[in-house]
Amino acid sequence: MITKNIEIQNEVGLCARPATTFVQKANSYRSSIWIEKVDRRVNAKSLLGVLSLGIYKGQIITILADGEDEEAAIDGLVALILSGFNQ
Repeated sequence: MITKNIEIQNEVGLCARPATTFVQKANSYRSSIWIEKVDRRVNAKSLLGVLSLGIYKGQIITILADGEDEEAAIDGLVALILSGFNQ
């Protein structure tokens, strides 16, 4: 299992459109992937789960991945967040 802490950079956080992009990217990996915010953990492949965290700009989240492509999953999702969700 690999974990990575990252600060959300884009202005709107993980609202509907960025969350959808994030979930689609997470679903492109075979590993199990989760997002943690404070003391809650949700499946990163679930749009409702991600939206339920209410993640906004400046918050630090932890991405966890476990599986055969866990390193690629973490790297890809971190790159997506750092790119501002390609906006």
